[in-house]
Amino acid sequence: MNIKHEDVVKATRMAIESEYYHLDGAEMYGNEAAFGVAIKESGIPRDKLFVTTKLGLDYVDLYLIHQPFTAPGELPRMWTEMEAIKNSGKAKSIGVSNFLQAHLEDILKTAKVVPAINQIEYHPYLQHGTLLEFCHKNNIAVSAYSPLTAITKARPEPVDEAYASLAEKYVVTEADIAIRWCLDQDIVAITMSSSKERLEGYKTNLAKFKLLPDEMKQIYDLGSQKHYRICYNG
Repeated sequence: MNIKHEDVVKATRMAIESEYYHLDGAEMYGNEAAFGVAIKESGIPRDKLFVTTKLGLDYVDLYLIHQPFTAPGELPRMWTEMEAIKNSGKAKSIGVSNFLQAHLEDILKTAKVVPAINQIEYHPYLQHGTLLEFCHKNNIAVSAYSPLTAITKARPEPVDEAYASLAEKYVVTEADIAIRWCLDQDIVAITMSSSKERLEGYKTNLAKFKLLPDEMKQIYDLGSQKHYRICYNG
C-alpha cells in the first residue's frame, strides 16, 4: 500500500482516540512501524489495545499466517511453528488469513491449537460458499476485510438498490448496512477510514439496528448474482 508513514500514524491515532482499540496490520501493508509510533504517542496502555498482525511488537494479541500460498504439504509444518510462537508468549492467539476450507482441513489434521480466526475478504460478491459454515462448525471465528467493496469498488451492481432502501429504512448509511450484514452473520468486520466522523457514526449507528432475516437473504441473493474479488485475484 502506498500510504505515507505520517498519514498512517495520524489515522491510527485518530482511531485510538475514537476508542477503536482493535488495530489490524501486516508487514506487507507497510503500517507496522506507524502502529508502533501511534500506540506510543496515544498514551493508551498496551493492554487496552488488541493488535492483529503478521510480524511485529514485543507481543501481539493475534498473529496470523497471511496467506496459504506455499509448497504442498507445508501448511501443517508452518502451523506447528505458529503454535510454538503462541507457546512462547509472543502471541496471545494465532490464526490464519485468506484460507479456504481445503487449507484449514490440511492444518487441522495435525493441529494441537485450532486457529482462533480466519481473516478473509468477504462481502456480498465474495461469499465463499460453505467456508463460513465450516469455520463456525470448527470453532474458528471469521473476520471480513473489505466489507464495503460493493459500495466502494463494484458499482453499479445488484445490491445497490437494496443497500439504499435499507439505509433509508433504518436511517443509517449504506456502509452501516454493509457492515451490519457481516455482523449479523457473526463475522468480525474490519474496515479503515481517515474520517473521524465516519468512525463515530459506526459506533452510533451499528448499535441501534439489526437486519431482518429476509433482508439478510435479499442481500445474499443479490450478491450471488456477481463475483468480484479485490485481493489475490489470480
